[in-house]
Parts: sequence; C-alpha cells; structure tokens
Amino acid sequence: MGKLSGIEVFVHTAEAKSFVAAGRVLGISASAVSKSISRLEERVSVRLFQRTTRSVRLTSEGEVFLERCRRIVEEVEEAESELSAMNDLPRGRLKVGLPLAAGLTLPLISEFMALYPEIELDLDFTDRVVDVIQEGYDVVIRGGALSDSSLVSKRLGSYRVCLVATPTYLSMRGTPTTPADLANHLCLHYRYPTSGKLEPWPLRPSRRNGTNFVLPMTIIASSVIALLHLVQDGLGIACVPDFAVKEAVAEGRLLTVLDAHMTRSVAFQIVWPCRKRMTPKLRAFVDFTMERFGSALATFSTPTSQHW
Repeated sequence: MGKLSGIEVFVHTAEAKSFVAAGRVLGISASAVSKSISRLEERVSVRLFQRTTRSVRLTSEGEVFLERCRRIVEEVEEAESELSAMNDLPRGRLKVGLPLAAGLTLPLISEFMALYPEIELDLDFTDRVVDVIQEGYDVVIRGGALSDSSLVSKRLGSYRVCLVATPTYLSMRGTPTTPADLANHLCLHYRYPTSGKLEPWPLRPSRRNGTNFVLPMTIIASSVIALLHLVQDGLGIACVPDFAVKEAVAEGRLLTVLDAHMTRSVAFQIVWPCRKRMTPKLRAFVDFTMERFGSALATFSTPTSQHW
C-alpha cells in the first residue's frame, strides 16, 4: 500500500506540476509530497522530476513512468468503483465546483443531499474558471464554452441576460426604447470579485444611435444577490441572469426592458475529468443534475417591456 500511495502522489504531482498543488488535492503538505517523491525516486533509482524553486517538471524517464502509473491508478479506481457499485449505494466525498449564480444551485444541492445522505459534498462556489484536474475537482458546473479535451462535458441548459427595473422606477424615469436611452438612466453593474472586471451589458446597437453612448456607473456591486436587492428597491436598471429574477418578473415586481436588443445567451455545462471513473457517487450527481438543473432556469414567454 505504501508503494501504491507513492505512485498516486507521483501521478498527481506530474499532472499539477507542483508539490503544493498536488498536496492540496491529496490533503497533505507540500513537504510530505516532496518526501514521497524522493522515496519513490530512491526505490526506482531514477530521477523523475527536474526541480526548480518555482516548479517541477518530468524528466524523460518520468514521462515514460507516468503513463504506466496512470494506468495503475485508473485500475485501482475502477476496482474501487466496482466494489462500491456492488453495494448499490453512492457514498464517499465528492468535490464539486459550482457557479456563484445567485443561489441557483442551492435548492438542487439540498434536494440531492436528501436523496443521497451517504455522499459527503465539498462545495466550492466561484465565478472563476477553475482547473478541474489540477485543483482536484470530481465534477464542476460552469457556464461558457469548453475547450479542454481532458474533460467530459454535458450540456445542462442555457440562460439569457436581461435588463430589469421596478414598475415604480420606470414610471418615474421612463422606459428606455433604445440602448442609447440608458445614458439617461441609473445603471447598476456587476463586478466579478476574482478578476475585478465589470460584466458587459450585451446590447445590440440601434441603427439610429449606434454605440455612441456611455452607460452610467450608478452602482457597482461584486454580488449578484446585492444587485438584485438594490434593483428591487427601485434604485435603477440592472443587468442580471433571467433565472435570478424569474419569480419577481412573474409576480410583476420587476419588468424587463430592451429585450429585443439583448444578444447574450450562456450555456451551463457539467464537466469532469476524462480519466475520472464514473463511480456511483459521481454518476448519481451527474444524472441528478442532468435531470433537475433545467427546471431551475427561466424563460420569459412574453417580453414584459411590451406592456409599457
């Protein structure tokens, strides 16, 4: 088992290219990773990594060894998966990456845990694009396109971005009929907390006014929840995901504007590493999410702004 443990540490270090990152995935210290690699190199009498103060990279011998070790680790994972499947009960820890997304996934997580109490969830909420393999995620839900061939992905559904305001605000300030009209309105913006960038408003320019206008920066918030509170207090027009305001729009507390000028639609995907075996716990989470996630997304049958 000691030899097998050393091989697992080696594979994670090779994939992460860092003792620190490998330790984070394995739940051990970077020094423990370094010692495990040194013991393995002594045992095989070959240097597997070239080490610098900033990174580690495989030697040519290490690259050959890695391919064999990956197969060994995959065989062990498959054997564990088969044993777990015999119990027919998904169990164990699952590290899941989730979008901040205004609480979109929280009801789903509660429902999932009620169905699978033997699964232990390690949830990480973030708006950044995580490195699924290097950071040790079992599965991630995220928006946007997927370009990493080392990941498997399934489409969960899509949402659009919309502009909303309260009826009271629109009755006092007027309803914009072109994007240029927004220059005379109070505009509430979202700033990504990890990158510091503002989320752009995906507006199609009108033929008459083009794009020669600047959106007022009345309020900037790094929380969608805070932005929703502010817009429902009548403080201006906000650009938000439609699923975050579907109830408020359905109840008439918020109205959408400029629907015909909005151009952005974003697809949610669930992704996991190609080499990650579909253990019962992973399959349960993927199947459950595929079945239930779409119901949390919103579609507006009629643009509410047409009534103004």
